Amino acid sequence: MEIAERRVAAFHYTLTNDAGEVIDKSPTDAPLAYLHGAGNIVPGLEKALLGKKAGDSLTAKVAPEEAYGPRHEGLIQTVPRSAFEGVESVQPGMQFEARTQQGPLLVTVTKVEPEQVVVDGNHPLAGQHLNFAVEVAEVREATEEELNNGHVAPSA
Repeated sequence: MEIAERRVAAFHYTLTNDAGEVIDKSPTDAPLAYLHGAGNIVPGLEKALLGKKAGDSLTAKVAPEEAYGPRHEGLIQTVPRSAFEGVESVQPGMQFEARTQQGPLLVTVTKVEPEQVVVDGNHPLAGQHLNFAVEVAEVREATEEELNNGHVAPSA
């Protein structure tokens, strides 16, 4: 059975950046399962998986536009330290949910100064090519529940 719309596929992957550093990897005993066509994985990888079968291996270099998008400098802001009232120690790398006019936005602290904090609302992988090494483990029809929910059932 081939990976296609409305089917569930499970795959093992290793994700690296252009320098060859491993960014993420699926556990050896737990392939990542997703509902094809539901936007559960980055679009570029979903396109590369279309038509593949269990046992197939592939590599895919996914451009930022087909992954987490380009970096937007406008999402980097300096905010007053007082915006973190109640947080004892703000450190680079910490993440917070900011309220914006467009809704909630996850921001990462990149720099802490005595009176201000620099936060970045870009996804940490925005602007980067993503290099996937993939092995398809399983392809099956989605259940009605999975189709209705738009994602793979937790027990799957």
